[in-house]
Amino acid sequence: MKRSFSWSLSAVLLVGLLALACGGGEKAPGEKGAQAIEIRSTAFPQGGAIPVKHTCDGEDLSPALAWTGAPTGTKSYALVCGDPDAPGGTWVHWFLFNIPGNAKGLAEGVPEGATMVNGARHGANSWGNMAYGGPCPPPGPAHHYHFKLYALDDVLVLEPGAEKEALLAMMEGHVLATGEVVGTYARAAGAVEEMEEEAEAE
Repeated sequence: MKRSFSWSLSAVLLVGLLALACGGGEKAPGEKGAQAIEIRSTAFPQGGAIPVKHTCDGEDLSPALAWTGAPTGTKSYALVCGDPDAPGGTWVHWFLFNIPGNAKGLAEGVPEGATMVNGARHGANSWGNMAYGGPCPPPGPAHHYHFKLYALDDVLVLEPGAEKEALLAMMEGHVLATGEVVGTYARAAGAVEEMEEEAEAE
């Protein structure tokens, strides 16, 4: 799904409300003192460029992720991908929770929708979608995309489509370990215009 990137006043206000803890390298409630968990992607190295196919300029597929080092007692995972470089504050690109505690990663191209086959649930990203939304920054310097994983000692009683504030509240006191992998993406001047012209031609 192609998305043009424009920042209206209402969008900036929404971003400000969503610029909370997880997804931008910040700490979630109850995270202090949590153990470390290693998370990586086969699509890009730590701090490296995210391939176009994982962005709004390509196929917009979520990248494959894998993790190790989950502590004993992990019942579920939550994953939040955010862009803290977005105008107005952190923009949430992906919000997935109740990933099974025995999971070791996520395959490329997690489908959109409320509930996954494995029971994981999508929360609402900053576009209001229950799906992964890839990097789609305005032209300029590269933005940083933080894929942050939380190992939890419980399964969250939270409905699909929930907003991140609800996740933070439910996670408080339940975070056993955290890990983060960061990728970057930049768009050249004219990329947005070209994408919009292609969309109009379809």
